[in-house]
Amino acid sequence: MQLCIITGSGDSLKNKQEKSSIRLKNERKERRLAYALLLPAILAFAVFMFWPVIYTVYLSFFKWNMISPTKTFVGLRNYISIFNSSEFKITVTNTLLYILLFIVMDVVLPYLIAFMLNFMVKRLKSFYKVAYFVPYLISLVVGGIIMSWIWNSVSGPLAAITKSLGMVFPNWTITSGLVIVVIAIVVSWKMFGYNLIILVAAIDNVPIELIETAHLENTPQWEVFFKIVLPMTSSTGIYALILSLVWGLQWSYTPLNVLTAGGPNNLSTNMIYEVYEYAFNTFSTGSASALSVITLIFFAVLLFLEIKYVEKGVYYEN
Repeated sequence: MQLCIITGSGDSLKNKQEKSSIRLKNERKERRLAYALLLPAILAFAVFMFWPVIYTVYLSFFKWNMISPTKTFVGLRNYISIFNSSEFKITVTNTLLYILLFIVMDVVLPYLIAFMLNFMVKRLKSFYKVAYFVPYLISLVVGGIIMSWIWNSVSGPLAAITKSLGMVFPNWTITSGLVIVVIAIVVSWKMFGYNLIILVAAIDNVPIELIETAHLENTPQWEVFFKIVLPMTSSTGIYALILSLVWGLQWSYTPLNVLTAGGPNNLSTNMIYEVYEYAFNTFSTGSASALSVITLIFFAVLLFLEIKYVEKGVYYEN
């Protein structure tokens, strides 16, 4: 009897070892398959993202004009000259102001309007959605030309309205602060509809039972928004926030180039536009690369702050 028990336990241990070995083999196969499926994406990232970043960092330590066959190593001189320039302070200030405006125009306002379309507007909801989304389909060049006409200080509609009221409409192209607002409006006008649509979809997925219960308890609409809708759609809100920061600064190049070319006296420029100016107007490839690296670090800091202080409070349904 004791021999049988020992034999049976030995067979059981052997079966467990065989199952464990089979499981390990299957895990290795799945891991190899996963790597094989990820390989095309990894190669694409390596060729079109990682290598350009590495090469940009490399170029930031040289003085080069993209034409000369030789590059002159200058170490950190490109970075030092950028930090010491008075234009850099203006550029950073303008970039931060752009970011603030994009957050207000492309995250806060779409959130509020999406909430009103879902719970306060009773008729023509589809019409409003289409009307808000149409500018997203319009080219930024066309949008810039339209806005330049609207904001024309001599013959534009806003100038005509202010003139009828006995006021003088300012020339925004030479007015510090106002020129940044106009450029931000051009970009936000295009981005607004996209963010609105995704926020409307997110708010539409909030359980209607919660909203109806809040209404039965006579809860004010602002409490419904801040205590129910905003927390339960925060993941989509974070997505809209990141898109607004990234796309907003990238897309600002076109209206800047069309309307102001960064002027007057760099009062409307930003870090993205300055990289282009260094690279293709003055052909200072080293300075352009250095400013690109600084911009990358700037965005990395913003992303870190967003993950540390904002995303921790995000609600994910699953």
